[in-house]
Amino acid sequence: MVAQPTDAQLRRWRQHLANERAEAAVYRDLAQRRQGAERDILLELATAEGRHEKHWLTLLGDHVGKPHRPDVRTRLLGFLARHLGSVFTLALAQRAEARSEYDTDVDATPTMAADERIHGEVVRALASRGRDQLSGSFRAAVFGANDGLVSNLALVLGIGATGVSSATILATGLAGLIAGALSMGAGEYVSVNSQLELLEASTPSATAGTAVQALDVDANELELVYRARGMSPEEAALRAADVFASLRAGALADSPLGEVSTEHHEAVGTGLRAAVSSFLFFASGALIPVLPYLFGLTGIAAVVVSAVLVGLALLSTGMVVGLLSGGPPLRRALRQLMIGYGAAAVTYGLGLLFGTAVG
Repeated sequence: MVAQPTDAQLRRWRQHLANERAEAAVYRDLAQRRQGAERDILLELATAEGRHEKHWLTLLGDHVGKPHRPDVRTRLLGFLARHLGSVFTLALAQRAEARSEYDTDVDATPTMAADERIHGEVVRALASRGRDQLSGSFRAAVFGANDGLVSNLALVLGIGATGVSSATILATGLAGLIAGALSMGAGEYVSVNSQLELLEASTPSATAGTAVQALDVDANELELVYRARGMSPEEAALRAADVFASLRAGALADSPLGEVSTEHHEAVGTGLRAAVSSFLFFASGALIPVLPYLFGLTGIAAVVVSAVLVGLALLSTGMVVGLLSGGPPLRRALRQLMIGYGAAAVTYGLGLLFGTAVG
């Protein structure tokens, strides 16, 4: 005789069923915004979630009852998939798959638990493509905004603690905004362009391969190229021999020195784009600490409002970084907040000491 499921089991099964249906819908919605292989992969993930759905339907049998709402996390995923379809959604889906309860749920099969772990890796790979496209400009934007928030909050609070007027604090904050944004933009431009130049210097020449046909086969300079790239003398000799044999047969399809790749260049971005992003985001971040003074607040009220606004901004950027990196968003947000407030507290304390000493 089959034991009747308990009320707790039924609630858990119904919740799993609702989540599986919602997750399948998320992947289908994301697939509508993709093409080619990515679209096919997302549809396959939706099919896999459908298999899990059938498992819970089988267990429930006649006890399916009214459809449950998915949990908050899955509903958020569905909203983002329908309205954004971006790398943020994939990053959240990656975390959702990693937090699957099937490893500890006695009513889930080992295959289902394994599926969820593999789904996490599939979604990680899909999300990494979007992360690579964002990496250059996004890095400059996030770093720029955070630097602007932290440095100008520290500057405003440090100067304010010395007891100067609100007008002086405002002028100092605006000067810090302009100087910092220009410095960040210029520094990012130089940094990215230098990185691109280093990559270009390490990339095989697009024209050197044409010289191979004229090389002395006996001297075999081509072998030195392969040895310089890390091959053993034996491997280099075999590779060079294969190249010359293919040349004599007229069957060499690829460049003997390797194709010129632009993959790393795309990940780094361009110097101008990174500089503009860094300038704008530093300026926007640095503006927030001086907003209370722009609107006429003074004294402790201005300090508190400035700190609260910056804290909210730091939490937001920290959560965004956490989502895109696949890490815990709340932990990343709190880390950003503690670092920013720590720096501001130090300069505020120094400002108080300096103001007391001068006074």
